[in-house]
Amino acid sequence: MAVKITGVEPGSPARRARIHKGDTLISINGNAITDVLDYRFYMTDEHLEILLCDEDKKLHTVFVEKDEYDDLGLEFETYLMDKQMGCRNQCIFCFVDQTPKGMRKSLYFKDDDTRMSFLFGNYTTLTNLKESDIQRIIKMHISPINISVHTMNPQLRVQMMKNPFAGKSLDFIRMLTEGGIKVNTQMVLCPGYNDGEELEYSLSELAKLGPNIQSIAVVPVGLTAHRQGLTPLRGFLPQEAKEVVKTLEKWGDDFAERYGARTAYASDEFYILADKPFPDYDFYEDFAQLENGVGMMTLMQHDFDLALSETQAQPCARKVTIATGELAYPMMSSFAQRVMERFPHLEVQVRKIVNDFFGHSITVAGLVTGQDLLAQLDGVPLGDELLIPANMLRHEQDKFLDDVTLEGVRQKLGLPVTPVENDGFELLDRILGTN
Repeated sequence: MAVKITGVEPGSPARRARIHKGDTLISINGNAITDVLDYRFYMTDEHLEILLCDEDKKLHTVFVEKDEYDDLGLEFETYLMDKQMGCRNQCIFCFVDQTPKGMRKSLYFKDDDTRMSFLFGNYTTLTNLKESDIQRIIKMHISPINISVHTMNPQLRVQMMKNPFAGKSLDFIRMLTEGGIKVNTQMVLCPGYNDGEELEYSLSELAKLGPNIQSIAVVPVGLTAHRQGLTPLRGFLPQEAKEVVKTLEKWGDDFAERYGARTAYASDEFYILADKPFPDYDFYEDFAQLENGVGMMTLMQHDFDLALSETQAQPCARKVTIATGELAYPMMSSFAQRVMERFPHLEVQVRKIVNDFFGHSITVAGLVTGQDLLAQLDGVPLGDELLIPANMLRHEQDKFLDDVTLEGVRQKLGLPVTPVENDGFELLDRILGTN
């Protein structure tokens, strides 16, 4: 499939070679270009023979000489150069299926695109790929790949994902690891389905694949208040969560003994559900699964401790409010208390935002909506500045999940509202007003 060029950057190698907007890119050095992975892989050579088709349907070839790491300078209609691949599964635990009606269209799109896994860290199930796609990944050494495994039992995977190809696609994980591709995996655990003995089996099968299984994150199913007509599911009980943590810590020890890295981890939420303390900083090694909430609390505590011990700041007297979800509320309250003990002229209050929008079982800050934030802070004296976790906002950092804008929240509350990354140093700077 050829790809139409929508722009050529001024001064780029493509512009110097007289490639024009409107031309169609057909091949580079004899290799057909179908998407962004082909383009990025084949354009890295220093000597390029590029086959194009102009707007008059005439084929012509241009030759480009460039440094190995220079971008060719072509622009396309979409970043992927073709349509993003959607999900063909109907997972019983799918969060998108639990999203209330009436929200923006993009929130209902289920991404399952391996290219997005490599480029942006998204997770893919591999169920819409063919063996030729896997061979292309290996040939291009597209690594790492992030895979939603959920279970290594083929029959159970078909049952949970409601896709007849879900079991067979587990073979692709073996092909990838044998082909030298690093793999990060995640499992969403549902009580009575893929926990207990099934979890033991999945971890044992992943362990057989060797050190190219780079990380395993195990997270509890997220259940909103909008599950009408969906498979009945429940959350984990404290004792069940303790068993999950025990299993993951045991297998972490096993991975460490076999391959020199713990690899397998329970998410922070499982430790909270089990009422167990978080492991220490060294336990999480390189913190490979922060996006899945693995070690996030420990890293934040470690960095905040370090920042507070090292700060030489002399902040002015002021009052600041931190709004967060239920999960992080105890930790943020502890931070606030320690700051006020160190700087008595500062007032730091922490407000817990209960998730009325998705339901009270959803406790992470990243799913707090703008309307819940505004409703629960209405009439509350917030002081000089409101701090919120940056992950409450979409990646553009301008809107919440419900399309309430950050600027709208600022105007409604009448004070500065500052997003803060999950970084203990940045959080302390923002509290003190020194950044």
